[in-house]
Amino acid sequence: MSDRLLIGTKKGLFTVQRSGPGRWAFGPPAFPGVPVSMVCRDPRDGGELVALNHGHFGVKFHRSDDRGANWRELAAPACPPVPAGEPPIVDMIGRTIPQTLKDVWALVPGGKDQPRRLWCGTIPGALFRSDDGGASWTLVESLWHHPTRKLWMGGGADAPGIHSICVDPRDSRKLSIAISCAGIWHSSDDGATWEAACAGMRAEYAPPGQEFEPLAQDPHQMVRCASGPDRMWVQHHNGIFRSDDAGRSWSEIKQAGPSCFGFAVVVHPKHKDSAWFVPAKKDEFRFPVDGKFVVTRTRDGGKSFDVLSKGLPEAPAYDLVYRHGLDISQDGERLAMGSTTGGLWVSENGGDSWVGVSAHLPPVLCVRFG
Repeated sequence: MSDRLLIGTKKGLFTVQRSGPGRWAFGPPAFPGVPVSMVCRDPRDGGELVALNHGHFGVKFHRSDDRGANWRELAAPACPPVPAGEPPIVDMIGRTIPQTLKDVWALVPGGKDQPRRLWCGTIPGALFRSDDGGASWTLVESLWHHPTRKLWMGGGADAPGIHSICVDPRDSRKLSIAISCAGIWHSSDDGATWEAACAGMRAEYAPPGQEFEPLAQDPHQMVRCASGPDRMWVQHHNGIFRSDDAGRSWSEIKQAGPSCFGFAVVVHPKHKDSAWFVPAKKDEFRFPVDGKFVVTRTRDGGKSFDVLSKGLPEAPAYDLVYRHGLDISQDGERLAMGSTTGGLWVSENGGDSWVGVSAHLPPVLCVRFG
């Protein structure tokens, strides 16, 4: 349903219900004061799951089957400890990669033929599978023990993390994941084996001669078109990339309005050429270029971009949108966006204009249509 929003913030979960054109009403918050890093609505059964980060007390999972009226706690994924006698795993510059779960960065349903399947990506870079709706989790050991894992790096976080999981709607055994920083990986056998798939991606920050090295790539977010699943989009650290062959190869898009840096991307579920991004100034800045908060949109596969700002705050505005802070409804009718400064906006016309729903939420980590 596109009339309800689930908003994960640094201070709890907020729900917003559409009450009419351009009008949205808040319901009572859930888990007040607790960071809600990820929200997932399962379209197969209507269940809603949230991942909470209690800091010292760890990561917790909760599920509701009545649109948030009641929540029950589920088991949380757990990373295996380093075997006794083995040295800690370190990255390429000598930092120890933690082996305890730090945060949940991705949570998506499996295919229609896997009615209870859920996939979960975490920091550190681990992938978990549940076949009972989140009641229990199994580590995907083929990825955890992959020989390249010691070369993975942290991007925005100190440890590497899996933030994007795309299931091929034509074959649920085919998965694509994005790791920051270790590039794009594909599995065609339900996660039993993996191969890097970064052909055409470029990392401008890498040393000379290593710009096209798969493990150097820092994808910020990856999405797949539901009706044209060969088309995938990636918002990368230094550019926008498009794939027309289900992620086996990528083409760089170098011109996209104020900048090609950002974190969020969504694709229209019915029109593969239409995608939206939230550009920013990169690296140590991470705020809108020239303080002008805008959304960019392409409707022709990246050949041209519209810069959209109607209804968004006027400059100076330094809102940043995290990788999960932008969403599009399953019917493609609405967009929703939340920022690090607590702003929440909805568009009902493809981003041509936006309606401010709130300007005073806690920093928004995740926005999902519920």
